[in-house]
Amino acid sequence: MAPLSCIIVLFALSLLTPCFVSSSAVRDPELVVQEVQRSINASRRNLGYLSCGTGNPIDDCWRCESNWENNRQRLADCAIGFGKDAIGGKNGRIYVVTDSGDDDAVNPRPGTLRYAAIQDEPLWIIFKRDMVITLKEELLVNSFKTIDGRGASVHIANGGCITIHYVSNIIIHGIHIHDCKPTGNTNIRDSPHHSGFWTQSDGDGVSIFNSKHIWVDHCSLSNCRDGLIDAIHGSTAITISNNYMTHHDKVMLLGHSDSYTQDKDMQVTIAFNHFGEGLVQRMPRCRHGYFHVVNNDYTHWEMYAIGGSANPTINSQGNRFLAPNIRFSKEVTKHEDAPQSEWMGWNWRSEGDMFLNGAYFRQSGAGASSSYARASSLSARPSSLVGSMTTTAGALTCRKGNRC
Repeated sequence: MAPLSCIIVLFALSLLTPCFVSSSAVRDPELVVQEVQRSINASRRNLGYLSCGTGNPIDDCWRCESNWENNRQRLADCAIGFGKDAIGGKNGRIYVVTDSGDDDAVNPRPGTLRYAAIQDEPLWIIFKRDMVITLKEELLVNSFKTIDGRGASVHIANGGCITIHYVSNIIIHGIHIHDCKPTGNTNIRDSPHHSGFWTQSDGDGVSIFNSKHIWVDHCSLSNCRDGLIDAIHGSTAITISNNYMTHHDKVMLLGHSDSYTQDKDMQVTIAFNHFGEGLVQRMPRCRHGYFHVVNNDYTHWEMYAIGGSANPTINSQGNRFLAPNIRFSKEVTKHEDAPQSEWMGWNWRSEGDMFLNGAYFRQSGAGASSSYARASSLSARPSSLVGSMTTTAGALTCRKGNRC
């Protein structure tokens, strides 16, 4: 019986030992980074003209068509992941923004983005020309809206940015969102029939608060005061896809606080994004809920890439992780605000991820299939395809009569 007892003890110890998934050691990390960066940059140059057929299921759904301008609302059929049912303004009319101004947050002028965003009816909002919109206050988006920047270069910058608050069915596509600042302590209109006092905002690029069926796709986000995309207070059914994020500290927060247990049912898909230069941490930082991180390209981080607290379930599949040269920042993951004896029970796993320059993922939990089922939202593609699938992450250059 002694050998059997030893086996049982060893097995029990293995359950208490962190599991690491990592790359093999390399002789010169700097050369590896340079080589990978050259390869990534070359692939983005050489594959940039490709619009479909890359294996990216969202892009392959609509970007093969050159007549996208005449069938814009088909985009709503291409969502995948937990936010796949976000229809935005699919069943509404097209509204063309002709005025980049934002002089009055209580009585917005017709033709402005704010006027369109607060309407009660479903609307598919597009833009007549290139414009930079500096919002005087945060933009409150009413339910069943799509903000579609295709065909123009549209920047929401240097002021308030997008707030999705107690609404549903929102699509944000093809917008440059950057240099967002705190605004507020004033009255803001949120519908044709109601305005109210709003306290100061955090300065997020996109703030999602107690909302569902949300899809943020092909946006370029950078340099906001707080988060680039934050989802809190019971928000769920969200897909964040094909975005290009750069030059920011706390990139993405999913879950309000460790004590806010209403976020325990949150489900978010993070797919086909490029987390690029100048990023520090929170790609994302998760609390309580279920998070599918799939086929993203992580080329920069300074502290860590994926973190969390309060027992979130994190399912990482088919991503490419290139660690920085910072010696103590090779770990992709960060289990926060709990002793190891506690976080070792959290279900975090890595499947099919690619690890470069010493990157490694610290797995934890018993791996209950029921838990990961709730954190699974689409079939992961091989990590070797991440470069081609994320080549055109961010806001696209779309011209009438041509593929995007």
